[in-house]
Amino acid sequence: MNLPDAYSESWLALLYRKYARSLLTYIRMHTSTNEDAEDLIVEVFLVALENQKFATLPEKAQQAWLWRVAKNKLVDGYRRARHRQQVALEEVAEYLYEDEAASPEFAVVQQEDYADLWNFIQSLPALQQNILRLRFEQNLSCCEIALRLNKQENTVRVALSRSLNMLRRIYRQKTGGVEV
Repeated sequence: MNLPDAYSESWLALLYRKYARSLLTYIRMHTSTNEDAEDLIVEVFLVALENQKFATLPEKAQQAWLWRVAKNKLVDGYRRARHRQQVALEEVAEYLYEDEAASPEFAVVQQEDYADLWNFIQSLPALQQNILRLRFEQNLSCCEIALRLNKQENTVRVALSRSLNMLRRIYRQKTGGVEV
């Protein structure tokens, strides 16, 4: 896009340096967030850039035109705000994940813990793996597991207890002794 000399980068930078601060201060007094005010400033200067006759106006007329556009942009913002509900992110952030278990970070850590647990279980002897699988995947009691594996119930209880204790010990070592 070929812009006239009046629309060169230096002209726009000068225009911005000259008027942006006072316009931003004014707009900021009438908006709920700094981000909204900054967005409106960008819109004001974009309208100036797109207006073919703006560069030919005298300096006082340019300044008045920018202020009028800023006020109109504020009015447009108020009109749009009436039709949509708006809440600042800062006000909502602490409630986004009230339940820590619903946070993405928690899900990732939990996934890593499951992968580690799976690897730990795979390192156990086959009998202990079977007992854990029957107990926790199929929700069988020690008596039912003993019948399935043709073992004594006491043997199953001891193996289950040892397996769980070993997994706890491995987990504590992995987490640096932190109790969960």
